[in-house]
Amino acid sequence: MELGIVGLGKMGANMARRLARAGHRVVVFNRTVEKATELAGEEKNVTATQSIPELVKELKPSRTVWVMVPSGNPTEEMIDELMANLQKHDVIIDGGNSYYKDTLRRAAKITNEGFEFVDVGTSGGIWGLKEGYSLMIGGKKEIVSRLSPIFESLAPAPNKGWGRVGETGAGHFVKMVHNGIEYGMMEAIAEGFDVMHAKKEFNLNLHDIAEIWRDGSVVRSWLLDLTSAALTEDQNLSHIKSWVADSGEGRWTVTEGIDQAVPMPVITLALQMRFISRLDESYAAKLLAAMRHQFGGHEVKLQ
Repeated sequence: MELGIVGLGKMGANMARRLARAGHRVVVFNRTVEKATELAGEEKNVTATQSIPELVKELKPSRTVWVMVPSGNPTEEMIDELMANLQKHDVIIDGGNSYYKDTLRRAAKITNEGFEFVDVGTSGGIWGLKEGYSLMIGGKKEIVSRLSPIFESLAPAPNKGWGRVGETGAGHFVKMVHNGIEYGMMEAIAEGFDVMHAKKEFNLNLHDIAEIWRDGSVVRSWLLDLTSAALTEDQNLSHIKSWVADSGEGRWTVTEGIDQAVPMPVITLALQMRFISRLDESYAAKLLAAMRHQFGGHEVKLQ
């Protein structure tokens, strides 16, 4: 297939690479034009453009353009720019971490103008190029079905790791909850390693323990794999500050729990612990920051 990708950050560029290597023609645009040019020089199926009108011109109708820019105003502005250049029945995909209520509002505006819209919760971080991406898709069945070759190529396997979860907005809603769960799982791992780190008389090797747990243990997981990787060189994480960012989706998940009167003590507390990390020095917060860097390439604050 053929599609455009707008936004060549940590995930957008690797998604373009994965699609190109699967045989799709990918037309790319990035505000920093050099990123698009460099990518086109690396991958034979990638075409770089210098503007949205040029990107649209390079694609044959009916077009599909996947937006991978930061949530909020950057996504809003890019969708508006695309609508000003695309033709009726072209498809806009928002694959970023947009708040699902914003997605519902944007979808109404997009479809009222005669375009098609799909929202895709995209997980996989900086490892997606090699391992594939988990894709949680919201939108019309017929549109999702038509675009399935794209999703099959991005996913870990054609029949694994992706699927339509519901109508428009459902993809970003499910991804929001996914990230909320991620907060709770990461906090539990970090607290467990924190108490072992504090037990000085046993002189525990935390990297070795993570390696033991990776096989056969009921807590084995990709997050544990990444924890082991983060502990490889320095289990004290002395080079990392105990300052943990939150991308917003944890907050949105907790807010949804309040709106639906669903108790969420674990996810809520995990979010609060990220706030606490910005006030106090703690080993658990250092490990949380290290895990985020491992799976998403998120910035860590160094000592």
